Amino acid sequence: MRWLVIVIRRNLRPGVSVKEVLSWACFDFANSGFSTVVITAVFSAYFVSVIAEGAPWATLLWTLALSISYVMIMLSAPVLGVFADARRSKKKFLIFTTVGCCFFTGLLSLTREGDIAMSVLFIILANFFFGTGENLIAAFLPELAKGRSIGKVSGWGWAIGYLGGLLTLVICLVYLISGLFENAVVSGTMVITAVIFLIASVPTFWLLKERGVNKRELKLSIFSGFKILKISISKLSKFPDLKNFLFCLLIYQAGVQAVITLAAVYADQAMQFSTTDTIVLILVVNITACFGALIFGQIEDRIGHKNTLFLTLLGWLLTVLVAYASIDRTVFWIAANLAGFSLGASQSAGRAMVAFFSPKNKEGEFLGLWGLAVKGSSILGPMSYGLVVWLTNGNHRQAILTLIIYFLLGMVILSRIDVNRGRQLVTEQKK
Repeated sequence: MRWLVIVIRRNLRPGVSVKEVLSWACFDFANSGFSTVVITAVFSAYFVSVIAEGAPWATLLWTLALSISYVMIMLSAPVLGVFADARRSKKKFLIFTTVGCCFFTGLLSLTREGDIAMSVLFIILANFFFGTGENLIAAFLPELAKGRSIGKVSGWGWAIGYLGGLLTLVICLVYLISGLFENAVVSGTMVITAVIFLIASVPTFWLLKERGVNKRELKLSIFSGFKILKISISKLSKFPDLKNFLFCLLIYQAGVQAVITLAAVYADQAMQFSTTDTIVLILVVNITACFGALIFGQIEDRIGHKNTLFLTLLGWLLTVLVAYASIDRTVFWIAANLAGFSLGASQSAGRAMVAFFSPKNKEGEFLGLWGLAVKGSSILGPMSYGLVVWLTNGNHRQAILTLIIYFLLGMVILSRIDVNRGRQLVTEQKK
């Protein structure tokens, strides 16, 4: 165990303890249950098949509800990032968003067949708090890890996060096979997810420290959000490679977010998986994703963020093609695990690359723009999928095939990014 502590400490900045970085990773462990159970494995399919009663527009409505929450996150992320940096209040906001997400996730347990308006309202608010918390926890990363180890530490966070999603799914599966009727089972999984999220995030709130310069003289107003968004985006002109990468991330993440958001819906509608089948599938995929994050986290700091990300995009291309062609469940299982392996790596590499390109004391602001790009992709990908399903009268296979466009275009943009130049510009800003 001592050797493990030594290995971890070598990758941390002076003054950062192993206990603190593990507490940071605990938040990835805590919140992964929400994305895994609510967005991916259980509630999405429940909404489409039960609450919306399998209507042709059900998938589109689900993606529209999530899109509204992402627009809210996009508009608030830059101003929140600047405010959190200036007032050293990232952790306070993180606590608030966590409690908010857990509260509305718990309320999802009240939804039943036909409760469309209530379900849409609760998922919008729960996902808004979840996404905002993701931006805030990401802003701590450059304060904890050395520059050369950002990818590795980010990979640890994602890997531990998938373990959290795995634990939540296991508990939900046990609850599912307890013999209760399906409505009660789905309702119960929402409560389980909220409770685990809240409890597992306590080490983060207790041990993670605020750093940076406190600039209390900076005056900010909630009405200055659009102005700050404009200023934040205009700053990207000084960092062309970061700007290009954020656009690249917007494109390729559209495909990733479509898969994450609609995996259970595709399994249910195209492959006729039951709720139990889907949970077991996502359980295994989470294990694969954990290994993917760990393995590529090590590879990333050897071959670089860009090369690692390029490999994962190739993996996503293969995933979509295999999923489209899958007729029996065995082939679909292969596609799902390819997605898991690529997911852990691409998520970690994307966050690490933005942090790598961010100047000191501007991490919260630029990682807010990272969140902006991710949330934009979360609108673009799932909404385009939902539109294709609607226009093709429920053809999910045609919808998933269109995702190839996002990964191919992302690879083209990524190939034009100069990582060394981008990092040099950041170094010059420090002088």
